[in-house]
Amino acid sequence: MKRRTFLQTVGAFSAGAAFGIPRAADALGPTMAASGREKLSRVGLELYAVRKAMKADPERTLAAIRQAGYSDVELLWSFQNFGRTTQEVRASLANEGLKAPSAHISPTMLTTDWQRSLDTAKRLGHEYLIVPDLPAASQATLDGWRSWADRFNTAGAAARKSGIWLAFHNEPNHMKPIDGQVPYDLFVSLLDPAMVRLQFDCGNLTMGGGDAMTYLMRYRDRYWSFHLKDVVADRSTDTELGKGTVDIGALLAMVPDLASKPCYVEQEHPSDEMASARANAAYLIALRF
Repeated sequence: MKRRTFLQTVGAFSAGAAFGIPRAADALGPTMAASGREKLSRVGLELYAVRKAMKADPERTLAAIRQAGYSDVELLWSFQNFGRTTQEVRASLANEGLKAPSAHISPTMLTTDWQRSLDTAKRLGHEYLIVPDLPAASQATLDGWRSWADRFNTAGAAARKSGIWLAFHNEPNHMKPIDGQVPYDLFVSLLDPAMVRLQFDCGNLTMGGGDAMTYLMRYRDRYWSFHLKDVVADRSTDTELGKGTVDIGALLAMVPDLASKPCYVEQEHPSDEMASARANAAYLIALRF
């Protein structure tokens, strides 16, 4: 099931039920050039990447995620956190020594008892609530994107009062022009950066036909969270990190204050979820940039 499909299907659920690009570092001058010695201080996994395993046995899967070397996970409220209550989720994460800096949520939550969602986020220790996509009907016109930008700014202001950040994540179709304009660019231009942040999915940007490095440089002060995803040569799907065309190290080297910004692996179409999760963790743990 595609993420947009299940978001639209279960988006009305309340949060209370929840669970290649070229290297261009030198272009920014010596202060941003890669040293070749940097590494990620924390490695996260978006649980959508292991959704089948989580549905079958959440606790065993979280233990395997920790054993693979991950320190963080990104939750999926639209999967009702795999049948676990907020208290059970907190206990399971604590038992494995995992943190959940963020969760993906349905866009409808912004207008449906939003304060309750914010309160739940605080109980789970989230810094961010991230909307991965908009309803399909709203994406058909530029006016639809404009309307959602207003909703994001309003919800983002409420989130800041609760000590939470609202953020938006990019999907491949966000790059498809409407009336000659890229809707993602329009949307970002309308969002108030003091109220709403962005999560950058480098693989989705690439699959949508964009250049990941160009977008990182364009909006790098607005990207505060990252999905690390590699893409096969024809841009049709994702693959294990290091096997595709996206230079993950070059991207990470360009991110200011990287240690304060959650980074998650998200391979959406692995043939073996846990095998790919382990391989991706090993790649990032060994990566120097």
